[in-house]
Amino acid sequence: MSTTQIRVEILGETYEFVCPAKDGPKLQQCAVKVAQEMKKVSERAIRGTDRIAIMAALSITSELLQLQESVRQGEVFPAEEIERRMRKVNQEIGSTLEKHAAPNEDILLEEFIEPAV
Repeated sequence: MSTTQIRVEILGETYEFVCPAKDGPKLQQCAVKVAQEMKKVSERAIRGTDRIAIMAALSITSELLQLQESVRQGEVFPAEEIERRMRKVNQEIGSTLEKHAAPNEDILLEEFIEPAV
């Protein structure tokens, strides 16, 4: 298993993490989120790295819990449902454009909106 090293700066301190290579981009994204949240918290006149870290962790966890609750209540759609709805809308738009297009116009809707594969 190959590993990768991630380096991130948080409140002026550099931190290095080692993880499996396949997880590197996700870890980098997480570290950047933590750094951003800690910077935001530190700007609210909260002092002490430990307090800032705890407040940032609580803020990020709150966001996660809100998202989880939204998913449980059906407010957030899974990717497959979004893609299905996009295909349906694309078909409806395509049909409407075909009905109203001039005879010599070529309309390729797929050039504008491509559903994820």
